Amino acid sequence: MSTTDDSYLVAKDKNPPRSLREKWWHILDNYKIGIIPLPFFILAGGLILLDCLAGKLPSDIVVMVATLAFFGFACGEFGKRLPLVGKMGAAAICATFIPSALVHYGLLPDVVVESTTKFYKSTNILYLYICCIIVGSIMSMNRQVLIQGFLRIFVPMLCGEVVGMLVGMGVGMALGLEPFQIFFFLILPIMAGGVGEGAIPLSMGYAAILHMEQGVALGRILPIVMLGGLTAIVIAGLLNQMGKRYPHLTGEGSLMPSKQGDSEMPVAEQASGKMVDVSTIACGALLAILLYMVGMLLNRLIGLPAPVGMLFAAVAVKLAHGVSPRIQEGSQVVYKFFRTAVTYPILFAVGVAITPWQELVNAFTVQNLIVIVTTVCALVGTGFVVGKKIGMHPIDVAIVSCCQSGQGGTGDVAILTAGNRMSLMPFAQIATRIGGAINVSLSLLALSHFF
Repeated sequence: MSTTDDSYLVAKDKNPPRSLREKWWHILDNYKIGIIPLPFFILAGGLILLDCLAGKLPSDIVVMVATLAFFGFACGEFGKRLPLVGKMGAAAICATFIPSALVHYGLLPDVVVESTTKFYKSTNILYLYICCIIVGSIMSMNRQVLIQGFLRIFVPMLCGEVVGMLVGMGVGMALGLEPFQIFFFLILPIMAGGVGEGAIPLSMGYAAILHMEQGVALGRILPIVMLGGLTAIVIAGLLNQMGKRYPHLTGEGSLMPSKQGDSEMPVAEQASGKMVDVSTIACGALLAILLYMVGMLLNRLIGLPAPVGMLFAAVAVKLAHGVSPRIQEGSQVVYKFFRTAVTYPILFAVGVAITPWQELVNAFTVQNLIVIVTTVCALVGTGFVVGKKIGMHPIDVAIVSCCQSGQGGTGDVAILTAGNRMSLMPFAQIATRIGGAINVSLSLLALSHFF
């Protein structure tokens, strides 16, 4: 008599596995590295090793999915199992910075580095990840909560930046640093919105206004951006632990307290409780891609960053009931898939392709660290206090505030992963993209008047 999957699941719950087949299934279901069953993980490692020994690891999507999953979940699992810091965001830190260190010290095979870098830069997979996360999380929100959150989040963001700048300046001057150096080469890079939208435009502005080489300016700015992001990841992990200890301070990914009868789940899911079919999931994924293309169009027309344009388009669709509740369910499934299965592979690719380890190490001076940590702590602490004062969940607001000092889109992924609040990605993008753009524009405008 054959044993079906369902009967096995019942047996697994009530009795220990007995047959060889049940023992094998038990291993597949209960022993995992990240989300990968241990036997699959070992098989992937063996196949990757054979390709490396042959001197060629294809950079096509099939092989790279296995490669990024193998290394990404290995680094993330290592971070999760570290004592004490494992619960403070170490998984996201390890998934990003261990690969960077391995590349720098030549411990990662060259074929893996070359294939990963080529795949990451040629596919722009980070933007696929971000668009699915943003659209899915927006489609999962209650409309009223979404409106209130977008209207109120700017208050703690603005207050946090002002207090963070003042505290950073005060601490830096107390340490004997020059005010110009403190603001333009320490504080502003932290709040500039990452690398592509922050560090690079800043370096170009400094090169033109201060008559210095752009490469020199970027070399001074980039490590500060990375250290600010690293500090924010650690703080987000600590905030997540605080939320577990004091659950009344957090909405577990919701900025606004929900009124009775409100829910973050799409209406159709509440009503039907049915499984979402494959075609609906595909529609949810296509919706995310089309909205990103709308963002790209807005970028060409008015210069708005594509992720921000997509964010506003997704909010407009949600508020106007532009898609059915069923498709919103599909978007939510896509969001959950990317959050669960793609985060650590993406962070590994980021670490290999665009995270320079030596520049991070060079910025590790005592004075820099003190100014960076106090600035980020002041920014996040202010977001926490102000968010609580205006009726928002303070821990979730503080985690969004962490993203104001992150490394752009990649930093948002790492910070929200450490804080276990990936549903806050739309608000994180506002903090990073819009907040960073405003900071860079106003600061360069002010600098140009003095030089």
